[in-house]
Amino acid sequence: MCLAVPGQIKKIDETGALRMAVVDFNGVEQDICIEWLPEANVGDYVLAHVGTALSMIDEESAKASLDAFDEIADLLEQEALDNSN
Repeated sequence: MCLAVPGQIKKIDETGALRMAVVDFNGVEQDICIEWLPEANVGDYVLAHVGTALSMIDEESAKASLDAFDEIADLLEQEALDNSN
């Protein structure tokens, strides 16, 4: 099983052999390959896995996924606190 994470394209670099982008994953920026998504532009959301954008995603779906990840992180943090007491 693999996990694709939604992120927003902040900057595109087309100077190298592959089309690359700086993508914001909920506050963490990473360089990823967007070569396989020629329609992707700054401001668009993509689903990425292992440093490669796999598909485009709309903003509403991306934000819903990111909210779900935040909720999971909060639950795990609360569980850790409960287990430490």
